[in-house]
Amino acid sequence: MTSATAMPRAGQLECICEPGTLDSMAVHGRGTMLLAAGFAFSVLAQVLILSILPLAGLSLAPSQRLATLPYAAFYIGAALASLPASFLLDSFGRRAAFSMGASLGTAGGLVLVWALVSLHFGGLVLGAFWLGTAGGFSQFYRHAAVPAGGRGGVALLIVFGAATLTGLAAPTISGLAEAVAVPGIFAGTAAAAALAHVASLAATAALPHRRAREIPSRAGGLQGWRAIVVPTLIGASAWFLMTSLMGAMPIAMAGCGLATAVTGTIAWHVMTMYAPSLALACLPGIARPVPLVSAGSALLAVGSLVFALSRQAAGFSLSGAMLGVGWSLVTLGITLWIHRDGGPSRLLLGLHDGALLSGALLGALTAGAFS
Repeated sequence: MTSATAMPRAGQLECICEPGTLDSMAVHGRGTMLLAAGFAFSVLAQVLILSILPLAGLSLAPSQRLATLPYAAFYIGAALASLPASFLLDSFGRRAAFSMGASLGTAGGLVLVWALVSLHFGGLVLGAFWLGTAGGFSQFYRHAAVPAGGRGGVALLIVFGAATLTGLAAPTISGLAEAVAVPGIFAGTAAAAALAHVASLAATAALPHRRAREIPSRAGGLQGWRAIVVPTLIGASAWFLMTSLMGAMPIAMAGCGLATAVTGTIAWHVMTMYAPSLALACLPGIARPVPLVSAGSALLAVGSLVFALSRQAAGFSLSGAMLGVGWSLVTLGITLWIHRDGGPSRLLLGLHDGALLSGALLGALTAGAFS
């Protein structure tokens, strides 16, 4: 494709240089590493925030019925951010979109710190919402990583591999932050999440310009609708189950006298959400839609049973790991499923992603019923 056929729209800040006019390997390699750093810090912020929101909501809510509202607000923000994030990536490029998402996360983290220090429930909900919008933006890192350097699999492996490391670092970071913020409860963790988004902003603001990725625009007829209905329903159910149980887990652990182990359990869960992609990258032949979805669904079912029977930290950690791996396999499987006969139309892909986020939101709203 020549530059004459790939001219960007007005306002689109992308490089239109022909391949080879720059040291493309160095530029794309640097971009991949910056994407990995930005994504890792964004996931770190999510681990820290999701580990405290259920308990913070329980302590500040004016009634038990509203205890899960901050947790739900996080997913409401993520759902509402998906379309704006997609528009910004398409119109202004990854640097502008991811920088805006990280900026919103930083602001949300600071609002959360203020709410926790002043014991303001409304501020807690608002901060969680802004942090959720940052989380919605971060979902698009995987799309930006795929074409980086012309080696999509390698780039994606690097980006997701960086995210698994945050699960190991989160408990230590949270413990240090809470020790510094004494006597404020959870304020240190919220401040650490804000700083994580600052680090993500620094990485994404340094991203080199890159040509925008072409997005399939194939029309979605009746056959297109039929191709996504089943995987969409399965995926939405998986997102609902994982979100509802992980929202209930901190409250259930606190009820068992295990509040100090919550961050470690959530971190372990998040690490297992991304680690399977590293193993599957080494064995691409077994990455087929139906086996992945079947195995993931079985793990989600067993993880739910383990959660219901758990009374010790080890049981909750095992449940969180099963839920994370199950969610990962189902999400990967349905993604391969809807793309195996060609990319879906923009409309169908948007409806598919919207259904997944709706499942997650519904799970967040009903998390209290499982605790």
